[in-house]
Amino acid sequence: MSHAVSVSSPGAAPAPRALAPDLARGWMLLLIAVANVSAYLWGHEVPSYTVHPVDGTALDRVLGALTILFVDARVYPMFAFLFGYGMVQFARAREARGVPQLAVRRMFWRRHWWLLAFGFVHAALLFAGDILGAYGLTGLALTAALFWHSDRVLKFTVWAMLGLIAFGALSMLGLALLMSALLPPESQALMTGTGFGSTADLLNGVESYGWAMLARIGMWLVSTPATVLSLLVPLCALLGWLAGRHRWLEVSGSRISLGSVALWGVLVSLLGAAPIALAYLGLLPGLESIAWAVALLGQIAGAAGGVAYAALFGMLGLRLQGRAGPVSRAVAAVGKRSLSSYLLQSVVFAPLLAAWGFGLGSRIGTAAAFGIALAAWLLSLLLAVLLERRGARGPAEVLLRRLTYARLDAAPSPPAPPAPPASAQELRLPR
Repeated sequence: MSHAVSVSSPGAAPAPRALAPDLARGWMLLLIAVANVSAYLWGHEVPSYTVHPVDGTALDRVLGALTILFVDARVYPMFAFLFGYGMVQFARAREARGVPQLAVRRMFWRRHWWLLAFGFVHAALLFAGDILGAYGLTGLALTAALFWHSDRVLKFTVWAMLGLIAFGALSMLGLALLMSALLPPESQALMTGTGFGSTADLLNGVESYGWAMLARIGMWLVSTPATVLSLLVPLCALLGWLAGRHRWLEVSGSRISLGSVALWGVLVSLLGAAPIALAYLGLLPGLESIAWAVALLGQIAGAAGGVAYAALFGMLGLRLQGRAGPVSRAVAAVGKRSLSSYLLQSVVFAPLLAAWGFGLGSRIGTAAAFGIALAAWLLSLLLAVLLERRGARGPAEVLLRRLTYARLDAAPSPPAPPAPPASAQELRLPR
């Protein structure tokens, strides 16, 4: 028999907005800018297992290696974790105002369909590496099936996903080792991708905007369901649900400490990324033929790093809650407008770097690209501060709200009579 679970104590007053999630989203957007800008560097020599060119200066190579170690494969899992955490915050706030659960379900349903639509438009117009579609598809797939179930059900699903992910990654690694041993040397190019050009060349090295748009749409239509089926984004979203139910980023004294998760998550992610970083620097040439499979293991380890980064920002947010300085408030303002800030990055990157625009992507290296990424993030910081002073949402947030739940959210029903509060660990499951 299906059960529904409340994400907050019935009749509870809405809590003040926590600093940590917004702070995490704000800093995360800087890391996303750094991670995404290399995808626009076309006309360069790029290994199949990364997006960072290897034909630049020594500084470019060092920056690329550091990005593999500390940024790549972490930002989207971290974003997925915060996406899930934000869903719980949203539902808790509506429950506290007396919005019935059916209305909250309808809000989620519409919101995730529109996120999927936003992602398609984003990919068609500017950036094939869009992640909004994957989050929208994840929300559609998971919310109806799991959102109001108990912690026990969510934990079982998390462990099942971890098992499937580990099995798939180890199978791919075994296949890569077998192919490396059986294929003749002249066929190794099939495995390393040598001579096929980079994804950046296909998507951003095309001078015709129309043909580039078709390539972006095709890539998005394949990569969006593939990202969800890889289970990493759904896994991190589920972890965000569990963390949100227990206000993990908002209150101190959790059974699983932020510090422990931050320490072990960073170590695991570094261990997973180290072989790829060394191969990128040319220090592990024997790894080239199986680097694509090793990179899959690095993606899994990166998910641990993404949750670790969320924990780090949670620790910072708890320390600064109620006494944040101007820098923290400005970064949190970006986090409150994360959708607008994320889309703004593509508005800056694509016309500047793609061949159909100014074409700078073929003439600059990693260091210059990272400078552009920092400038784009600082621009979003300035705009977010101006909007914060006016008490205004970001334009993308306003549009998404109007399209999804403005009417549903306008006239909530009266709150239900108070009931005995559920404990932090065992939520009451009314039939």
